[in-house]
Amino acid sequence: MEWVNKPSFCRGRVKNRLLAAYTKTPTTATIRITMADTHLHTDCAISLPLLITGIAGVAGYNALAYFQDRYPGQVIGIRQADNWPLTGPGIEACNAEDRDALVELFDKYQFRSVLNCAGNCALKACELDSRLAWRTNVEGMITLLSICCDREVRLVHTSIDLVYAGRDLMPLNWPGYTESDPTDPVTVYGTTMVAAEQLILDSMPSACTLRISLPMGISFNGHAGAIDWIQSRFAKNRPATLYFDEVRTPTYTDCLNGVYESLLANDVAGLFHAGGPRRLSLYQIAQVINRVGGYDPALLHGCPRIEAGPIPPRAGNVTMDSSQLATALGYEPFDPWPLDEEMVPTDDLWHFERTGFQGSPELLAEVLYRNPRRVNGAA
Repeated sequence: MEWVNKPSFCRGRVKNRLLAAYTKTPTTATIRITMADTHLHTDCAISLPLLITGIAGVAGYNALAYFQDRYPGQVIGIRQADNWPLTGPGIEACNAEDRDALVELFDKYQFRSVLNCAGNCALKACELDSRLAWRTNVEGMITLLSICCDREVRLVHTSIDLVYAGRDLMPLNWPGYTESDPTDPVTVYGTTMVAAEQLILDSMPSACTLRISLPMGISFNGHAGAIDWIQSRFAKNRPATLYFDEVRTPTYTDCLNGVYESLLANDVAGLFHAGGPRRLSLYQIAQVINRVGGYDPALLHGCPRIEAGPIPPRAGNVTMDSSQLATALGYEPFDPWPLDEEMVPTDDLWHFERTGFQGSPELLAEVLYRNPRRVNGAA
């Protein structure tokens, strides 16, 4: 990793010609971490107004609620124009790749900070229509960068752990991928996210990119998030099949919101991993949801990801080592999900056990969607 002190705000100007330079996405990214100060000073204030993109996703949706509560009248969220069910105060319809519409919003609100959560993360849809994935995840980034660079806006961008293929049969003491590990995505989605990361590293070194894992919070439609999609199956007495060998490092959105706020208020820059301290397979995550929610254990099925079929391809163990972020912040930013050790599976049949805590949808909402240690998203 290369460390560069006091980076310039924006290296050059991002124009449409950059699209041609990135039409062939590299499978590895040269990671340069730029950081002005390795210890975060949390007494700084966010430059307002704040724009949050990608509010149809779990990370963006929960961030919008958090920041609108923290800074009333100073936070605007945007969603794709065709996502008409997502409406409310401070929500604007604007496609991420529509430069004219986005410039109009910047002129109207004079944004000083941007939290970019935009991106099409539908794995199968991206595999079947790579042009759609490229337009949203890469062209949208080019558009946003061109505006942020011209206006000297503070930018915090969310990427994903699926920039990695995953490592199977790793020892239990493997800390996970670090920021210096080369990327090797197995999906179109992951490939476009690598391209977006590289655009930021090359064109706006003052920005901060966070590779997140599964954000654990409610989704706007109640069935699009990691928790509520699985819960919606169980609640309707429908089976759900999850993979034994796709391993992630989920985080409460409550914790993520605090990290976003700290980074928006400071000039920490570069690329950081932002996964939680507890690694769980998708099957284990479903076990937690099943038992904590009090649902029928027979509805949960598991299989190795090789049985999922070729489309979309699935990553393996993409555990991330987030110690570099903790160093930059000066504290450990993430509590484990779930917080209660009693709610962590111990074997493949753990969710059939019904001794100890009494599961219910109400309990699930209290301890899985929200971090029990946090009030209103703050530590």
